[in-house]
Amino acid sequence: MRFLGGYYAFPGGKVDPHDGRPEMLQRTRGLEPGRAAAQLGQVPGAVPAVAYWVSAVRELFEETGVLLAVDASGRPVDTHGADLDERLEAHRRALTRGDCSLATVLDERGWVADLSPLAYLAHFVTPSSSPIRFAARFFLCPLPPGQTPRLILEEASEAFWVAPEAAYARFQTGEWPMADPAEYGMRYLAQFDSWAALWSHHGGGHPGFDGIIDRLDDGQYRRARPPLLPTS
Repeated sequence: MRFLGGYYAFPGGKVDPHDGRPEMLQRTRGLEPGRAAAQLGQVPGAVPAVAYWVSAVRELFEETGVLLAVDASGRPVDTHGADLDERLEAHRRALTRGDCSLATVLDERGWVADLSPLAYLAHFVTPSSSPIRFAARFFLCPLPPGQTPRLILEEASEAFWVAPEAAYARFQTGEWPMADPAEYGMRYLAQFDSWAALWSHHGGGHPGFDGIIDRLDDGQYRRARPPLLPTS
């Protein structure tokens, strides 16, 4: 791929204009727009802050097939059974092509996107030395019951679960190249000895560290590693 071809990364992508439109926000639950804005602060452009959560839901569905959604009664959706798998896959492909919006997919089934499982982790910005510069906001999320991520070959050549410390060790040896945001995020996650410890630290929805790599200081950029966990 032209963009970071051969690199290891977390599922994700850029915010789409549809992610912040009223018809999409009407099909979400679990996060008030004001609370999202308080967590992210000012975001560029005209999209509301909550659109970043919607984007996370959409990209996760497009790239792994996992859908964070609930039915009209508030129960997590069952993505299996009857012709649902086939129909959802058709929707996923249409989403990836840009032929429909996530709101359209949800509306057909009477579902809404559930933003409540997503805990905001950090905001990373690539350093000024990067040939392609971008900002990335990372979220944590437990795997919804009854769903399993899968390898989708449209954007990835392999996909797997890996312990953060193992992934970061492979980055350090040069085996797994990563863009700075993925590297810094992985380094931070590697400090936790379990998912439970990570979720206990961040499950409240507020980032526990400042993940911005570049800082504007007296007109000059300086590069800062994400801090280690505070000790007590």
